Amino acid sequence: MTGWIVGFFADESGATAIEYGLIAALVSVAAIVALTALGTSLATIFNVVSGELSSAAASAGGSTS
Repeated sequence: MTGWIVGFFADESGATAIEYGLIAALVSVAAIVALTALGTSLATIFNVVSGELSSAAASAGGSTS
């Protein structure tokens, strides 16, 4: 019985799985933060391009419906 308890506490395979899980969670959080910031920047860029195209179409006499 004592040997089983010592073996149980010496086994580190669960710790390795937990470490990989924490690394995966950290990478996921970093990716979400980066993609959120990128998405906001892209939305701003597309809004500027849309405004420029609308004003160019209006000055050319086109319809902006």
